[in-house]
Amino acid sequence: MTSTSSSDTGFSLAIHGGAGTIRRSTMTPEREAAYHAGLRRSLEAGRAILADGGGALDAVSAAVMALEDEPLFNAGRGAVYTSAGKQEMDAAIMDGRDRSAGAVAGICGPRNPILAARAVMEHSGHVVLIGESAMEFCRSRGLAFEEESYFFTEQRWKALQETLALRKSGADDQDESRKHGTVGAVARDRHGNLAAATSTGGMTAKMPGRVGDSPVIGAGTWADNETCAISATGHGEIFIRYAAAHEIASRMRYAGQSLEDAARIVVIDVLKPAGGSGGIIAVDYAGNVSLPFNSSGMYRGVVRQDGKLLTGIYKEQLVEFQGA
Repeated sequence: MTSTSSSDTGFSLAIHGGAGTIRRSTMTPEREAAYHAGLRRSLEAGRAILADGGGALDAVSAAVMALEDEPLFNAGRGAVYTSAGKQEMDAAIMDGRDRSAGAVAGICGPRNPILAARAVMEHSGHVVLIGESAMEFCRSRGLAFEEESYFFTEQRWKALQETLALRKSGADDQDESRKHGTVGAVARDRHGNLAAATSTGGMTAKMPGRVGDSPVIGAGTWADNETCAISATGHGEIFIRYAAAHEIASRMRYAGQSLEDAARIVVIDVLKPAGGSGGIIAVDYAGNVSLPFNSSGMYRGVVRQDGKLLTGIYKEQLVEFQGA
């Protein structure tokens, strides 16, 4: 767990690339370095906007796009497959200034699903669009599309085959990372505005049509300038049932809890006993950041006014990238 603070005129950006059973025994130095590099690219994309005085909404969009473009993470180009061997992606974005929100579910085609969610927020008059209707809307807005081959990764296809084989044999799949790979970003800009964005391919071998917490406002995504911005990565069904993101904001608003306390209590004391493995990233109105998770690891990173790019995978302290 990590908590950091930002000055009133500063900015804060936190990102995640999913959580779960991240085994050190199978993590090669090369692969670990690749994850850290991917997280740093995301942080830099958002940091560049915030350092230039840009808004939180643009920063979280840019940070999540960088993660969607990186095949290592379960969103966009690295999305997992349904039990039918298809990819169905979900995404959401929320503006803390007025609680404007947009989300998409069950889509495959737009290069960056987070831009699809933002288009819904800014141009549709609705909050959530799904399936083929969402795809048609994205085409009408001129969003960039890619062929199915662009989204294919051998790693995700292999994970699907392994999961289907486990199910056929009657064995229980203990790998939490198959259940909740997600990417997300939260930010507080220099003007004090908050925003959150989340994008995912969902659960490996999920039932076609299944929608998790990522595009559900108040469950996997939340932003409100008066409290906090949150992006979650976890067992979506549990995060939905406990309205995880909104629960943290409510504890701050009505119980007077700090971001750190509210986030820790929900992730550790509420979600974990209910079977909700995973974690969240959060930033509050003052720029404080909290990154609690109840699994063995969570790909995560933070950058603030000082420009230091801090990333981590396991439970130890975040580390700074020192450059080549």
